[in-house]
Formats: sequence, structure tokens, C-alpha cells
Amino acid sequence: MPDISLLLPSVLQPLAGGQSVLTAPADGPVTVGKLLDAVSADYAILGRRLRDETGALRRFVNIYVGGDEVRRLQGLDTEVAPGQEVLVIQSVAGG
Repeated sequence: MPDISLLLPSVLQPLAGGQSVLTAPADGPVTVGKLLDAVSADYAILGRRLRDETGALRRFVNIYVGGDEVRRLQGLDTEVAPGQEVLVIQSVAGG
């Protein structure tokens, strides 16, 4: 079964050992939350950058599945199909 790919922006890559793409096995139904749990197990600092202490997505982190932002779908319960790519975009503020 194909893996699920998590695509990271350059600002988050140092927290994932310099990798731009992380993969997770798609053995059974996988949600965005379970995908982030798997990533956090290997890269705890990255996990803390993506979610707050309650486990919710941080407000400056946007995650897309199939081109749709997960907050407009089922949030962390959004299902991810085998072989699908999940895109993480971190908002950058400043002025």
C-alpha cells in the first residue's frame, strides 16, 4: 500500500532533520491527526510547532488535503487516502 507524504515548507524542514517530505504508512484509515501523531513520534519539536498543548492545530498552521484546507473539512479527523499528499503551510507574519 502506498505511503502518505507530508510536504513541509522550508521554514519547518530543520525540525524534521532537513527533510522536505516525510512519509507515513497508510495501513488502514489514516486521519490528519494520526498522521501528525506519527510525525510527532519521530520529530517532537515539529509536532509541537504544528499543534498546541491541547492537540489542536496552531492557528498559523494550515494543512491541505486534496487541495482543501482541513479546517474547512473535518479538521484533524479529515481522512487521507493511501498515496495522497498532505501539504503543510505555515503563515509568516511581519511588517
